[in-house]
Amino acid sequence: MARLATTVYVKDPQTHQWVTCEAGTEPEPRLAALIRNPSAWEDGHVPPAPDTSAPSPADTSPGTEDASAEKKPRARRTKPDAEDAE
Repeated sequence: MARLATTVYVKDPQTHQWVTCEAGTEPEPRLAALIRNPSAWEDGHVPPAPDTSAPSPADTSPGTEDASAEKKPRARRTKPDAEDAE
């Protein structure tokens, strides 16, 4: 894990609170992903973002399927031609 060269303030996306990441520390990967400035890191390289491809528990809970995928599109009604109306 990379260490910070400077103190950085980031807003935690889960709690919406400001978090202080002190210089010389290794922040949590989820917070480190928010620090995109290379000059904030000791080696000058932004660490890679954590793998977020795994589904979160909220994504796999039952009953959260996309209901719109199950619905069929409505059939359009056409206006009767003037000849058909007579």
